[in-house]
Amino acid sequence: MSEKTRPVVEVVGATVRFLAETALDDVSFRMFPGEVHSLMGENGAGKSTLIKGMTGALRFDSGTMTIDGEVVHFANPAEAQRAGIRTVYQEIDLLPNLSVAENIMLGREPRRWWGIDWKAMHREAAAVLAELGLDIDPASSLATHSLAVQQLVAISRAMSGDVRVLVLDEPTSSLDTDEVAELFRIIRALKDRGVAILFISHFLDPVYEVCDRVTVLRNGRLVGEYLTRELLRIDLVQKMLGR
Repeated sequence: MSEKTRPVVEVVGATVRFLAETALDDVSFRMFPGEVHSLMGENGAGKSTLIKGMTGALRFDSGTMTIDGEVVHFANPAEAQRAGIRTVYQEIDLLPNLSVAENIMLGREPRRWWGIDWKAMHREAAAVLAELGLDIDPASSLATHSLAVQQLVAISRAMSGDVRVLVLDEPTSSLDTDEVAELFRIIRALKDRGVAILFISHFLDPVYEVCDRVTVLRNGRLVGEYLTRELLRIDLVQKMLGR
């Protein structure tokens, strides 16, 4: 990825205060299209606060955020989603009593004058699954599938529509080796489509397996941004801990 490529999303000078506590202190962060970027740091480093600001869950007290160079202000997560920023959380927020197709298209169901167009919904959901190379029956009940498959359905739901940035929160924490390999296949397919992926993990192995770039926070401040291939694991740990 050329350094001359314009970031798809960029945060400059973000600061967030909670009463007397400063959760983020003048933090800058950027993501490029077609890259997987890891945000690293100990608990309390400011990762969650930065992500919440980027996804509209809270507002920065100061600083700016741009998408493709245009300044944006999100009042809520729905506005961030409309701008192309989607999040798949560690706790999967799907409805197991509904079908795979219903979960993928939830809130965006195709409708005709008589109500939901079920054939169109299954067709559109099948197209999303096929685009990600997933062999999942859209008519099947979500509850019949494993946690790993449900996570892939959650990613499929996030990818239905115009997506610029995908945030994956601890996506490998409940997966076995084969399931992680399938997740990484999906991530690389999304990279090829030009999606910028924010990969959140406490584990170093998946970060070094799939991430192109790493940004380290410590005590609410930016330590630095690094190319993963140029950063030794021992150096990453030292930057996270400060010792």
